[in-house]
Amino acid sequence: MLYHLKLCYDNAVKIKYMNMKNLIYVLLGLALCASCREDELVILSDTQDTGATPVIGKIVGMYVLCEGNMGANKASVDYLDLSGQTATVKYNRNIYPERNPSEVKELGDVGNDIKVNGGQLWMVINCSNMVVVATADSCRKIAKIDIPNCRYVTFNGAYAYVSSYVGPVEVGGTAHLGRIYKVDTASFAKVDSVTVGFQPEEMAILDGKLYVANSGGYLLDMSERTVSVVDLATFTQTGKVEVAPNLHHLKADRNGRLWASSRGDYWSEQAKLYMLSRGDDGEMAVADTFDIPVSDFCIVGDSLYYVGVQWSFETNSNKISHGIVNVNTCEQVSTSLTSAPEYSHIVLPYGIIVNPLDRDFYVMDAKDYLSSGQLYHFHADGSFDWRVWTGDIPGHAAFVYRKDVVVDKADDM
Repeated sequence: MLYHLKLCYDNAVKIKYMNMKNLIYVLLGLALCASCREDELVILSDTQDTGATPVIGKIVGMYVLCEGNMGANKASVDYLDLSGQTATVKYNRNIYPERNPSEVKELGDVGNDIKVNGGQLWMVINCSNMVVVATADSCRKIAKIDIPNCRYVTFNGAYAYVSSYVGPVEVGGTAHLGRIYKVDTASFAKVDSVTVGFQPEEMAILDGKLYVANSGGYLLDMSERTVSVVDLATFTQTGKVEVAPNLHHLKADRNGRLWASSRGDYWSEQAKLYMLSRGDDGEMAVADTFDIPVSDFCIVGDSLYYVGVQWSFETNSNKISHGIVNVNTCEQVSTSLTSAPEYSHIVLPYGIIVNPLDRDFYVMDAKDYLSSGQLYHFHADGSFDWRVWTGDIPGHAAFVYRKDVVVDKADDM
């Protein structure tokens, strides 16, 4: 509305300098301005110049989903333009309202996951109980799928799978077993669902099975310690794997193994990273454990890049960790992603995403979990490139590839 009022004012000032024919056109324009909805305020995105020279390649951009504070309806999505259409790389903050001005509450309450699937952008909005699907090239809304307390999304063939806590946000309240919803990516209809463990989080797909990290995050006794195994053909839970309390992220590597992060119980059991592989019986089981607090990780080729933060009662402060684990040898090959002094400015490393083609990487800093965060970009060798301000609590990101590019799945893990 403010934008339209400015147009109306500018046009009115010019009226006395125009002849009668032009005046008619101006009056028609004023009538159009007056007919605009009073409640439609177009919030323009904020553009920051990274100063970096774009490198034309297979990746044209990257979306960053910022969670926003619970109950504030402040989830937002930013976009890093890597297309090379401008002289320097630009970072566009909070683009959703501008692209979708008719959305009443914009993106919603707490953005929890974002993925690009074909030409679609899927955004999981946790406390708004919905998955928003938009165009990958312009972030214009296509559909909304209602799923209660939804958490993460993954894809296989023509279907999307969305994890759900099912029950309301209620720590220590009535325990609700979680569910996985199967959604048709063409019609956006929910076609099936299956019950899994308590408060399911991230999922991974291997050999026709969907593995689900159950957190039990609402259970005060932290009794949930499993990964659910769902057969995709029958869409039934066929078993569970005992791992650790409060599981969070779960990803598959190219060797047919699973990597799971546990947040621990915040007291007696510390946050750790686990590797699961098939035993002689063909079933998944914990095969290796790493005493590493992991907030987020990304697997590219043979390397698992991680960032982490854990509160230390000894120092009364957060312990920051980052490094690389070789998923082939199951060895920690580095306890540092970078020696750049700029990394020390990161307060709370909340998310990481690695370019699967060039190995440069981005770290998302949540700062104080209340205000704007920052996105840091580092070259493959760990040298610092640039940083920009993001929305509140940046934690999830997804690359957008050129339409004519088919990325090798092994390079996109």
